[in-house]
Amino acid sequence: MRVLLVEDDEPVAESLRRGLKRYGFEVDWVTTGAAALAHADPHDVVLLDLGLPDTDGLDVCKELRARSDVPIIVISARSDETDRVVGLELGADDYVSKPFGVREVIARIRAVMRRVQPRTPAEAGPDRYGSGLTVDRKAARVRLNGEEISLAPKEYDLLAFLTEEPGALMTREQIMEAVWDANWFGPTKTLDVHVAALRRKLAGAITIEAVRGVGFRLEIVGGAGTTGTTGAPGDTSV
Repeated sequence: MRVLLVEDDEPVAESLRRGLKRYGFEVDWVTTGAAALAHADPHDVVLLDLGLPDTDGLDVCKELRARSDVPIIVISARSDETDRVVGLELGADDYVSKPFGVREVIARIRAVMRRVQPRTPAEAGPDRYGSGLTVDRKAARVRLNGEEISLAPKEYDLLAFLTEEPGALMTREQIMEAVWDANWFGPTKTLDVHVAALRRKLAGAITIEAVRGVGFRLEIVGGAGTTGTTGAPGDTSV
């Protein structure tokens, strides 16, 4: 898979390049919006920084989307909700705030590619995580070592969401919005209860790490991701 990386911060770009290459990606790196728009070689996904020296990255995002349907993941130090919303409305497929880990970026690339490249009927079926866990998203069923696991509806929704990007740190707000309700403003203690239930029911297959003050990170025991994906050599924070 070929990635177009649009980033003017050399240390960040070099770290991303090294990490992406370890996972088998080919990376074309440019440092300006003009170079990104002039780039002629085909690419499968764009990683786009908003703070470019020659133009606003949001303008580059808008122009890239007008030209093609290539997936665009914004990577930016701008954490303001308005920038995230505008970026998504202009056509970005995802938004990652700095600092981030390379594994999180990899997970988001894979999640975006799964959305834009739906599997054919021959490929459709349960997703396998590690050696024994399968999640059948079509039938909303979970099996561990061949035996079906009884999950409450929100337990299943939470597992389905977290396994979309194994290894990625998801904030409480992201989880509540995706699994419960976009307008949820109440306490998030219910999330802790459901996380505890998944830990208990799927012990030995997954771990769910609580990151104090932020959210949760799901890992597949043994380090393997979804069937057909490459294992994780290790993370680098950017």
